[in-house]
Amino acid sequence: MKKMRVIFALVLAVLLGFGMAGKTNAQGKQFEGLTVNVLSFTGPQVTEPLLRRGPDFEALTGANIEVTTVPFAELYNSILTDQSTGTNSYDAFVMSPQWNADYVNAGILENLSSYVANDKDIAWDDIAPFFRNYIATYAGNIYVVPLDGDFHMVYYRTDVFEKAGLQPPHTWEEYLEAAAKFNGQDLNGDSEADYGSCIPKVRQGQSFWWIVDFASGRLQSQGTGQGIFFNTETFDPLFGPNPAFIKALELFKETSKYGPADELTLDLNSTRDLFLTGRCALTMDWGDIGSLSIDPERSKVQDLVGTVVIPGAKEVLDRSTGELVPCDSTTCPYAIDGVNYAPFAAFGGWGGAVSAAADQKVKDAAYAFFSYLNQPAQSNVDVTIGKSGYNPYRLSQFSSTDPWVQAGFSETAAKNYLGAIEGSLSSPNMVLDLSIPSTNRYLQVTLDTVVSQYLAGEFTAEEAAQEIFNQWNEISSEVGRDAQQQAYLASLGISTK
Repeated sequence: MKKMRVIFALVLAVLLGFGMAGKTNAQGKQFEGLTVNVLSFTGPQVTEPLLRRGPDFEALTGANIEVTTVPFAELYNSILTDQSTGTNSYDAFVMSPQWNADYVNAGILENLSSYVANDKDIAWDDIAPFFRNYIATYAGNIYVVPLDGDFHMVYYRTDVFEKAGLQPPHTWEEYLEAAAKFNGQDLNGDSEADYGSCIPKVRQGQSFWWIVDFASGRLQSQGTGQGIFFNTETFDPLFGPNPAFIKALELFKETSKYGPADELTLDLNSTRDLFLTGRCALTMDWGDIGSLSIDPERSKVQDLVGTVVIPGAKEVLDRSTGELVPCDSTTCPYAIDGVNYAPFAAFGGWGGAVSAAADQKVKDAAYAFFSYLNQPAQSNVDVTIGKSGYNPYRLSQFSSTDPWVQAGFSETAAKNYLGAIEGSLSSPNMVLDLSIPSTNRYLQVTLDTVVSQYLAGEFTAEEAAQEIFNQWNEISSEVGRDAQQQAYLASLGISTK
Protein backbone atom coordinates (compact mmCIF):
# COMPACT_ATOMS: atom_id res chain seq x y z
CA MET A 1 0.00 0.00 0.00
CA LYS A 2 2.84 2.38 0.87
CA LYS A 3 4.51 1.64 -2.46
CA MET A 4 1.23 2.35 -4.32
CA ARG A 5 0.89 5.69 -2.50
CA VAL A 6 4.41 6.65 -3.57
CA ILE A 7 3.65 5.73 -7.18
CA PHE A 8 0.40 7.69 -7.05
CA ALA A 9 2.23 10.72 -5.66
CA LEU A 10 4.80 10.55 -8.46
CA VAL A 11 2.08 10.28 -11.11
CA LEU A 12 0.23 13.21 -9.56
CA ALA A 13 3.41 15.28 -9.57
CA VAL A 14 3.92 14.56 -13.25
CA LEU A 15 0.32 15.47 -14.04
CA LEU A 16 0.52 18.71 -12.10
CA GLY A 17 3.69 19.67 -13.88
CA PHE A 18 2.45 18.71 -17.33
CA GLY A 19 1.71 21.61 -19.64
CA MET A 20 3.61 24.27 -17.71
CA ALA A 21 6.41 26.35 -19.16
CA GLY A 22 9.30 25.07 -17.06
CA LYS A 23 8.35 21.55 -16.00
CA THR A 24 8.29 20.19 -12.49
CA ASN A 25 11.36 18.03 -11.97
CA ALA A 26 12.42 15.27 -9.63
CA GLN A 27 14.25 17.71 -7.31
CA GLY A 28 11.14 19.80 -6.64
CA LYS A 29 8.91 22.39 -8.20
CA GLN A 30 10.48 24.55 -10.89
CA PHE A 31 9.94 27.91 -9.18
CA GLU A 32 9.92 26.83 -5.53
CA GLY A 33 10.69 29.77 -3.24
CA LEU A 34 10.35 32.47 -5.91
CA THR A 35 7.98 35.42 -5.59
CA VAL A 36 6.64 37.24 -8.64
CA ASN A 37 5.35 40.74 -7.95
CA VAL A 38 2.64 41.60 -10.47
CA LEU A 39 1.14 45.07 -10.93
CA SER A 40 -2.42 45.27 -12.22
CA PHE A 41 -5.31 47.70 -11.96
CA THR A 42 -8.08 47.96 -9.43
CA GLY A 43 -10.87 45.98 -11.01
CA PRO A 44 -12.15 43.69 -9.78
CA GLN A 45 -12.32 42.69 -13.44
CA VAL A 46 -9.05 41.71 -15.13
CA THR A 47 -7.27 41.30 -11.78
CA GLU A 48 -9.76 38.68 -10.55
CA PRO A 49 -8.27 35.78 -12.58
CA LEU A 50 -4.78 36.62 -11.30
CA LEU A 51 -5.99 36.28 -7.73
CA ARG A 52 -8.08 33.19 -8.41
CA ARG A 53 -5.49 31.37 -10.52
CA GLY A 54 -2.43 32.45 -8.51
CA PRO A 55 -2.77 29.78 -5.79
CA ASP A 56 -3.28 27.08 -8.43
CA PHE A 57 -0.11 28.19 -10.20
CA GLU A 58 1.78 28.14 -6.91
CA ALA A 59 0.60 24.58 -6.26
CA LEU A 60 1.85 23.56 -9.70
CA THR A 61 5.18 25.37 -9.77
CA GLY A 62 6.01 26.68 -6.30
CA ALA A 63 6.02 30.34 -7.41
CA ASN A 64 4.24 32.80 -5.15
CA ILE A 65 2.20 35.37 -7.09
CA GLU A 66 1.83 38.69 -5.29
CA VAL A 67 -0.60 41.12 -6.94
CA THR A 68 -0.63 44.89 -6.35
CA THR A 69 -3.31 47.10 -7.89
CA VAL A 70 -3.67 50.79 -8.70
CA PRO A 71 -6.56 52.70 -10.37
CA PHE A 72 -6.61 52.48 -14.16
CA ALA A 73 -5.74 56.17 -14.53
CA GLU A 74 -2.53 55.57 -12.56
CA LEU A 75 -1.38 52.29 -14.10
CA TYR A 76 0.60 53.69 -17.03
CA ASN A 77 2.65 56.08 -14.89
CA SER A 78 3.05 53.54 -12.08
CA ILE A 79 4.75 51.10 -14.43
CA LEU A 80 6.81 53.78 -16.16
CA THR A 81 8.01 55.41 -12.94
CA ASP A 82 8.81 52.15 -11.16
CA GLN A 83 10.86 50.79 -14.04
CA SER A 84 12.50 53.93 -15.44
CA THR A 85 13.76 55.05 -12.01
CA GLY A 86 15.30 51.66 -11.28
CA THR A 87 12.98 51.04 -8.33
CA ASN A 88 11.83 47.80 -9.98
CA SER A 89 9.25 46.90 -7.36
CA TYR A 90 7.35 44.88 -9.94
CA ASP A 91 8.49 41.88 -11.96
CA ALA A 92 5.50 41.78 -14.27
CA PHE A 93 2.53 43.89 -15.32
CA VAL A 94 -0.95 43.58 -16.70
CA MET A 95 -0.99 46.36 -19.27
CA SER A 96 -2.50 47.96 -22.34
CA PRO A 97 -1.07 47.20 -25.80
CA GLN A 98 -1.24 50.94 -26.47
CA TRP A 99 1.76 51.38 -24.19
CA ASN A 100 4.02 48.97 -26.09
CA ALA A 101 5.75 51.74 -28.03
CA ASP A 102 6.65 53.74 -24.93
CA TYR A 103 7.72 50.78 -22.80
CA VAL A 104 9.65 48.87 -25.47
CA ASN A 105 11.57 51.97 -26.54
CA ALA A 106 12.38 52.66 -22.89
CA GLY A 107 13.76 49.13 -22.43
CA ILE A 108 11.16 48.22 -19.83
CA LEU A 109 9.72 45.05 -21.37
CA GLU A 110 11.40 41.68 -21.75
CA ASN A 111 11.39 40.29 -25.30
CA LEU A 112 9.24 37.15 -25.00
CA SER A 113 9.70 35.84 -28.55
CA SER A 114 11.96 32.96 -27.55
CA TYR A 115 9.71 32.06 -24.63
CA VAL A 116 6.71 31.74 -26.92
CA ALA A 117 8.68 29.85 -29.57
CA ASN A 118 9.61 27.21 -26.98
CA ASP A 119 6.16 27.02 -25.35
CA LYS A 120 3.96 24.51 -27.16
CA ASP A 121 1.32 24.65 -24.44
CA ILE A 122 0.42 28.26 -25.13
CA ALA A 123 -1.17 27.21 -28.46
CA TRP A 124 -0.07 30.50 -30.03
CA ASP A 125 -1.70 29.83 -33.41
CA ASP A 126 -5.08 29.46 -31.68
CA ILE A 127 -4.94 33.13 -30.63
CA ALA A 128 -6.80 35.21 -33.22
CA PRO A 129 -4.26 36.92 -35.51
CA PHE A 130 -5.44 40.42 -34.59
CA PHE A 131 -4.75 39.86 -30.89
CA ARG A 132 -1.48 38.05 -31.61
CA ASN A 133 -0.28 40.99 -33.65
CA TYR A 134 -1.82 44.02 -31.95
CA ILE A 135 -1.59 43.06 -28.27
CA ALA A 136 1.49 40.88 -28.30
CA THR A 137 3.83 42.20 -30.96
CA TYR A 138 5.81 45.39 -31.42
CA ALA A 139 8.46 45.96 -34.10
CA GLY A 140 8.42 42.28 -35.00
CA ASN A 141 8.96 40.89 -31.50
CA ILE A 142 6.59 39.53 -28.86
CA TYR A 143 6.50 41.51 -25.62
CA VAL A 144 3.04 40.79 -24.23
CA VAL A 145 1.03 37.60 -23.62
CA PRO A 146 -2.65 38.23 -24.54
CA LEU A 147 -5.12 37.57 -21.74
CA ASP A 148 -8.20 39.23 -23.17
CA GLY A 149 -9.76 40.49 -26.40
CA ASP A 150 -11.54 43.83 -26.55
CA PHE A 151 -14.10 45.34 -28.89
CA HIS A 152 -16.78 47.86 -28.09
CA MET A 153 -20.33 46.73 -28.78
CA VAL A 154 -23.86 47.95 -28.13
CA TYR A 155 -26.11 45.91 -25.86
CA TYR A 156 -29.88 46.20 -25.85
CA ARG A 157 -32.86 44.68 -24.07
CA THR A 158 -34.32 42.19 -26.50
CA ASP A 159 -37.65 42.01 -24.66
CA VAL A 160 -38.38 45.74 -24.69
CA PHE A 161 -37.24 46.13 -28.30
CA GLU A 162 -39.41 43.21 -29.41
CA LYS A 163 -42.43 44.56 -27.52
CA ALA A 164 -41.96 47.94 -29.20
CA GLY A 165 -41.47 46.35 -32.63
CA LEU A 166 -38.00 47.89 -33.01
CA GLN A 167 -34.82 46.50 -34.53
CA PRO A 168 -31.49 47.13 -32.78
CA PRO A 169 -29.81 50.35 -33.96
CA HIS A 170 -27.77 50.44 -37.16
CA THR A 171 -26.75 54.10 -36.84
CA TRP A 172 -26.20 56.44 -33.91
CA GLU A 173 -29.29 58.37 -34.96
CA GLU A 174 -31.31 55.16 -34.57
CA TYR A 175 -29.65 54.59 -31.20
CA LEU A 176 -30.84 58.02 -30.03
CA GLU A 177 -34.35 57.45 -31.39
CA ALA A 178 -34.64 54.19 -29.44
CA ALA A 179 -33.13 55.73 -26.30
CA ALA A 180 -35.66 58.58 -26.48
CA LYS A 181 -38.55 56.13 -26.91
CA PHE A 182 -37.65 53.99 -23.89
CA ASN A 183 -36.45 56.74 -21.59
CA GLY A 184 -38.78 57.21 -18.63
CA GLN A 185 -40.49 53.84 -19.07
CA ASP A 186 -40.51 51.20 -16.35
CA LEU A 187 -38.18 48.62 -17.86
CA ASN A 188 -37.77 46.25 -14.92
CA GLY A 189 -41.23 46.15 -13.35
CA ASP A 190 -40.46 48.08 -10.16
CA SER A 191 -42.86 50.95 -10.96
CA GLU A 192 -39.99 53.43 -11.33
CA ALA A 193 -38.94 55.32 -14.44
CA ASP A 194 -35.84 53.89 -16.10
CA TYR A 195 -33.42 55.05 -18.78
CA GLY A 196 -33.10 54.82 -22.52
CA SER A 197 -29.29 54.78 -22.50
CA CYS A 198 -26.56 54.30 -19.90
CA ILE A 199 -22.97 55.17 -20.88
CA PRO A 200 -20.16 55.74 -18.37
CA LYS A 201 -18.85 59.29 -18.72
CA VAL A 202 -16.80 59.96 -15.63
CA ARG A 203 -13.37 61.48 -16.25
CA GLN A 204 -10.41 59.13 -15.72
CA GLY A 205 -12.75 56.19 -15.94
CA GLN A 206 -11.98 54.85 -19.44
CA SER A 207 -14.86 56.91 -20.86
CA PHE A 208 -12.76 58.72 -23.49
CA TRP A 209 -12.91 55.65 -25.73
CA TRP A 210 -16.65 56.07 -26.37
CA ILE A 211 -16.20 59.21 -28.44
CA VAL A 212 -14.13 57.12 -30.87
CA ASP A 213 -17.17 54.90 -31.44
CA PHE A 214 -19.35 57.87 -32.24
CA ALA A 215 -16.76 59.20 -34.71
CA SER A 216 -15.62 55.96 -36.34
CA GLY A 217 -18.35 55.49 -38.95
CA ARG A 218 -17.90 59.03 -40.30
CA LEU A 219 -14.10 59.14 -40.17
CA GLN A 220 -12.99 55.74 -41.53
CA SER A 221 -14.54 54.04 -44.54
CA GLN A 222 -11.68 52.77 -46.71
CA GLY A 223 -10.51 49.94 -44.49
CA THR A 224 -8.40 49.51 -41.37
CA GLY A 225 -5.31 50.99 -42.99
CA GLN A 226 -7.01 54.37 -43.47
CA GLY A 227 -6.90 55.03 -39.73
CA ILE A 228 -9.15 57.26 -37.69
CA PHE A 229 -6.96 59.44 -35.49
CA PHE A 230 -4.71 61.26 -37.97
CA ASN A 231 -4.66 62.02 -41.67
CA THR A 232 -2.02 59.58 -42.92
CA GLU A 233 -0.69 62.06 -45.50
CA THR A 234 -0.50 65.25 -43.43
CA PHE A 235 -0.60 63.87 -39.88
CA ASP A 236 -3.18 66.50 -39.00
CA PRO A 237 -5.53 65.19 -36.28
CA LEU A 238 -8.90 63.98 -37.52
CA PHE A 239 -10.19 64.55 -34.02
CA GLY A 240 -10.55 68.23 -34.74
CA PRO A 241 -12.70 70.96 -36.31
CA ASN A 242 -14.28 68.94 -39.12
CA PRO A 243 -18.00 68.14 -39.48
CA ALA A 244 -17.55 64.40 -38.82
CA PHE A 245 -15.91 64.80 -35.44
CA ILE A 246 -18.13 67.71 -34.40
CA LYS A 247 -21.17 65.58 -35.25
CA ALA A 248 -19.76 62.74 -33.13
CA LEU A 249 -19.38 65.07 -30.15
CA GLU A 250 -22.96 66.31 -30.55
CA LEU A 251 -24.41 62.79 -30.82
CA PHE A 252 -22.41 61.62 -27.82
CA LYS A 253 -23.61 64.51 -25.69
CA GLU A 254 -27.21 63.95 -26.74
CA THR A 255 -27.18 60.47 -25.20
CA SER A 256 -27.01 62.17 -21.80
CA LYS A 257 -30.63 63.35 -22.27
CA TYR A 258 -31.75 59.73 -21.97
CA GLY A 259 -29.49 58.58 -19.13
CA PRO A 260 -29.29 59.02 -15.35
CA ALA A 261 -29.04 62.60 -14.11
CA ASP A 262 -25.61 61.81 -12.64
CA GLU A 263 -24.28 60.04 -15.74
CA LEU A 264 -21.22 62.31 -15.94
CA THR A 265 -20.05 60.84 -12.62
CA LEU A 266 -20.77 57.20 -13.43
CA ASP A 267 -18.00 54.70 -14.07
CA LEU A 268 -18.16 51.46 -16.03
CA ASN A 269 -19.18 49.27 -13.10
CA SER A 270 -22.02 51.67 -12.29
CA THR A 271 -23.52 51.60 -15.78
CA ARG A 272 -23.07 47.84 -15.94
CA ASP A 273 -25.09 47.47 -12.75
CA LEU A 274 -27.81 49.75 -14.10
CA PHE A 275 -28.10 47.69 -17.27
CA LEU A 276 -27.87 44.34 -15.50
CA THR A 277 -30.61 45.29 -13.04
CA GLY A 278 -32.90 46.12 -15.94
CA ARG A 279 -32.79 49.89 -15.67
CA CYS A 280 -31.42 50.67 -19.16
CA ALA A 281 -32.68 49.83 -22.62
CA LEU A 282 -29.26 50.38 -24.25
CA THR A 283 -25.65 50.54 -23.19
CA MET A 284 -22.12 50.44 -24.62
CA ASP A 285 -19.39 48.20 -23.29
CA TRP A 286 -16.68 45.72 -24.10
CA GLY A 287 -17.59 42.02 -24.16
CA ASP A 288 -18.13 41.89 -20.41
CA ILE A 289 -21.87 42.56 -20.44
CA GLY A 290 -22.47 39.33 -22.35
CA SER A 291 -21.02 37.07 -19.67
CA LEU A 292 -22.15 39.28 -16.77
CA SER A 293 -25.73 39.05 -17.98
CA ILE A 294 -25.85 35.34 -17.08
CA ASP A 295 -24.53 35.86 -13.54
CA PRO A 296 -27.52 35.13 -11.27
CA GLU A 297 -25.98 37.12 -8.42
CA ARG A 298 -25.68 40.30 -10.48
CA SER A 299 -28.10 40.10 -13.39
CA LYS A 300 -31.87 40.41 -13.67
CA VAL A 301 -31.79 40.35 -17.45
CA GLN A 302 -30.69 36.79 -18.11
CA ASP A 303 -31.48 35.79 -21.70
CA LEU A 304 -32.90 39.28 -22.36
CA VAL A 305 -29.73 40.83 -23.80
CA GLY A 306 -28.91 41.34 -27.46
CA THR A 307 -25.53 42.37 -28.86
CA VAL A 308 -24.73 44.28 -32.04
CA VAL A 309 -21.71 45.75 -33.75
CA ILE A 310 -21.15 49.43 -32.94
CA PRO A 311 -23.59 51.54 -35.02
CA GLY A 312 -22.32 53.20 -38.18
CA ALA A 313 -23.16 56.17 -40.40
CA LYS A 314 -24.64 56.90 -43.83
CA GLU A 315 -22.18 59.72 -44.53
CA VAL A 316 -18.43 59.98 -44.28
CA LEU A 317 -15.76 62.68 -44.20
CA ASP A 318 -14.13 63.49 -47.52
CA ARG A 319 -10.62 64.18 -46.28
CA SER A 320 -9.67 66.16 -49.38
CA THR A 321 -12.51 68.68 -49.05
CA GLY A 322 -13.23 68.46 -45.33
CA GLU A 323 -16.94 67.91 -46.04
CA LEU A 324 -19.36 65.11 -45.22
CA VAL A 325 -20.50 63.16 -48.28
CA PRO A 326 -23.15 60.41 -48.63
CA CYS A 327 -22.05 56.81 -48.60
CA ASP A 328 -21.85 55.10 -51.96
CA SER A 329 -19.76 52.31 -53.47
CA THR A 330 -16.75 54.62 -53.71
CA THR A 331 -16.94 56.61 -50.49
CA CYS A 332 -17.99 53.61 -48.37
CA PRO A 333 -16.92 50.42 -50.18
CA TYR A 334 -17.55 48.22 -47.12
CA ALA A 335 -20.99 49.63 -46.30
CA ILE A 336 -23.84 47.23 -45.59
CA ASP A 337 -27.27 48.41 -46.74
CA GLY A 338 -25.90 51.93 -47.04
CA VAL A 339 -24.41 52.03 -43.52
CA ASN A 340 -20.67 52.37 -43.04
CA TYR A 341 -19.69 50.32 -39.99
CA ALA A 342 -16.29 50.87 -38.41
CA PRO A 343 -16.18 48.66 -35.28
CA PHE A 344 -13.64 49.86 -32.76
CA ALA A 345 -11.07 47.52 -31.18
CA ALA A 346 -11.00 49.80 -28.15
CA PHE A 347 -7.92 49.18 -26.05
CA GLY A 348 -7.38 45.88 -27.84
CA GLY A 349 -7.26 43.70 -24.77
CA TRP A 350 -5.25 43.27 -21.61
CA GLY A 351 -1.97 41.39 -21.68
CA GLY A 352 0.81 40.27 -19.38
CA ALA A 353 4.33 41.64 -19.74
CA VAL A 354 7.58 40.87 -17.93
CA SER A 355 10.07 43.39 -16.60
CA ALA A 356 13.40 43.33 -18.42
CA ALA A 357 15.05 44.27 -15.11
CA ALA A 358 13.86 41.21 -13.18
CA ASP A 359 16.17 38.32 -12.29
CA GLN A 360 16.19 35.61 -14.93
CA LYS A 361 14.47 32.96 -12.79
CA VAL A 362 11.78 35.46 -11.85
CA LYS A 363 11.35 36.34 -15.54
CA ASP A 364 10.87 32.66 -16.28
CA ALA A 365 8.29 32.33 -13.51
CA ALA A 366 6.44 35.49 -14.57
CA TYR A 367 6.23 34.33 -18.18
CA ALA A 368 5.09 30.87 -17.06
CA PHE A 369 2.28 32.46 -15.01
CA PHE A 370 1.01 34.51 -17.94
CA SER A 371 1.33 31.47 -20.21
CA TYR A 372 -0.71 29.47 -17.70
CA LEU A 373 -3.45 32.11 -17.68
CA ASN A 374 -3.42 32.26 -21.49
CA GLN A 375 -3.53 28.51 -22.16
CA PRO A 376 -6.88 27.15 -23.40
CA ALA A 377 -7.57 25.06 -20.29
CA GLN A 378 -7.75 28.23 -18.21
CA SER A 379 -8.67 30.98 -20.67
CA ASN A 380 -11.53 29.10 -22.34
CA VAL A 381 -13.21 29.04 -18.93
CA ASP A 382 -12.25 32.53 -17.78
CA VAL A 383 -13.71 34.30 -20.82
CA THR A 384 -17.15 32.91 -19.94
CA ILE A 385 -17.00 34.31 -16.39
CA GLY A 386 -18.31 37.88 -16.23
CA LYS A 387 -16.31 38.94 -13.19
CA SER A 388 -13.03 37.98 -14.88
CA GLY A 389 -13.17 40.95 -17.25
CA TYR A 390 -11.65 38.72 -19.94
CA ASN A 391 -13.38 38.49 -23.31
CA PRO A 392 -12.84 35.96 -26.13
CA TYR A 393 -9.56 36.13 -28.04
CA ARG A 394 -8.80 32.54 -29.05
CA LEU A 395 -10.19 31.03 -32.25
CA SER A 396 -11.34 28.00 -30.28
CA GLN A 397 -13.47 30.27 -28.11
CA PHE A 398 -15.59 31.06 -31.16
CA SER A 399 -15.68 27.56 -32.65
CA SER A 400 -18.38 26.15 -30.42
CA THR A 401 -21.17 27.52 -28.26
CA ASP A 402 -20.90 24.56 -25.88
CA PRO A 403 -18.68 26.25 -23.24
CA TRP A 404 -20.92 29.31 -23.33
CA VAL A 405 -24.10 27.28 -22.95
CA GLN A 406 -22.49 25.34 -20.10
CA ALA A 407 -21.67 28.66 -18.46
CA GLY A 408 -25.33 29.71 -18.57
CA PHE A 409 -25.96 31.32 -21.98
CA SER A 410 -28.89 30.16 -24.04
CA GLU A 411 -27.90 28.87 -27.46
CA THR A 412 -29.47 31.94 -29.07
CA ALA A 413 -27.73 34.39 -26.74
CA ALA A 414 -24.36 32.67 -27.20
CA LYS A 415 -24.62 32.82 -31.01
CA ASN A 416 -25.70 36.47 -30.88
CA TYR A 417 -22.90 37.48 -28.52
CA LEU A 418 -20.12 35.61 -30.33
CA GLY A 419 -21.48 36.69 -33.69
CA ALA A 420 -21.21 40.39 -32.79
CA ILE A 421 -17.61 39.94 -31.69
CA GLU A 422 -16.74 37.93 -34.80
CA GLY A 423 -18.46 40.51 -36.95
CA SER A 424 -16.26 43.21 -35.46
CA LEU A 425 -13.10 41.11 -35.61
CA SER A 426 -13.60 40.16 -39.26
CA SER A 427 -14.61 43.61 -40.50
CA PRO A 428 -12.29 44.95 -43.22
CA ASN A 429 -13.06 48.41 -41.82
CA MET A 430 -12.16 47.62 -38.20
CA VAL A 431 -10.70 50.61 -36.34
CA LEU A 432 -7.37 50.09 -34.57
CA ASP A 433 -6.83 51.93 -31.31
CA LEU A 434 -4.00 54.43 -31.20
CA SER A 435 -0.67 52.79 -30.47
CA ILE A 436 2.24 55.19 -30.92
CA PRO A 437 4.65 56.88 -28.50
CA SER A 438 2.80 59.16 -26.05
CA THR A 439 -0.55 57.51 -26.77
CA ASN A 440 -1.35 58.04 -23.10
CA ARG A 441 -1.01 61.82 -23.53
CA TYR A 442 -3.14 61.96 -26.67
CA LEU A 443 -5.97 59.87 -25.25
CA GLN A 444 -5.96 59.49 -21.47
CA VAL A 445 -4.83 63.05 -20.80
CA THR A 446 -5.98 65.36 -23.61
CA LEU A 447 -8.98 63.59 -25.14
CA ASP A 448 -10.37 62.49 -21.78
CA THR A 449 -10.03 65.96 -20.27
CA VAL A 450 -11.45 67.96 -23.17
CA VAL A 451 -14.40 65.61 -23.80
CA SER A 452 -15.24 65.73 -20.08
CA GLN A 453 -15.12 69.54 -20.19
CA TYR A 454 -17.37 69.53 -23.25
CA LEU A 455 -19.92 67.24 -21.62
CA ALA A 456 -19.90 69.53 -18.58
CA GLY A 457 -20.72 72.54 -20.77
CA GLU A 458 -17.32 74.25 -20.63
CA PHE A 459 -16.86 74.04 -24.42
CA THR A 460 -19.13 74.02 -27.44
CA ALA A 461 -18.63 71.08 -29.80
CA GLU A 462 -16.65 73.32 -32.16
CA GLU A 463 -14.46 74.65 -29.35
CA ALA A 464 -13.80 71.16 -27.98
CA ALA A 465 -12.83 69.87 -31.44
CA GLN A 466 -10.43 72.77 -31.94
CA GLU A 467 -8.91 72.31 -28.49
CA ILE A 468 -8.21 68.62 -29.09
CA PHE A 469 -6.75 69.43 -32.50
CA ASN A 470 -4.43 72.08 -31.02
CA GLN A 471 -3.25 69.98 -28.10
CA TRP A 472 -2.63 66.89 -30.24
CA ASN A 473 -0.53 68.97 -32.60
CA GLU A 474 1.44 70.31 -29.66
CA ILE A 475 2.15 66.77 -28.44
CA SER A 476 3.24 65.69 -31.92
CA SER A 477 5.57 68.67 -32.27
CA GLU A 478 7.08 68.07 -28.86
CA VAL A 479 7.67 64.34 -29.42
CA GLY A 480 8.68 64.78 -33.07
CA ARG A 481 6.03 65.10 -35.75
CA ASP A 482 7.85 63.17 -38.49
CA ALA A 483 8.71 60.31 -36.15
CA GLN A 484 5.14 60.19 -34.85
CA GLN A 485 3.77 60.06 -38.37
CA GLN A 486 6.08 57.19 -39.25
CA ALA A 487 5.03 55.34 -36.08
CA TYR A 488 1.37 55.89 -36.90
CA LEU A 489 1.76 54.59 -40.45
CA ALA A 490 3.61 51.54 -39.16
CA SER A 491 0.86 50.84 -36.61
CA LEU A 492 -1.65 50.74 -39.50
CA GLY A 493 0.53 48.37 -41.49
CA ILE A 494 1.56 50.99 -44.03
CA SER A 495 5.11 50.60 -45.29
CA THR A 496 7.27 53.66 -44.59
CA LYS A 497 10.22 52.57 -46.74
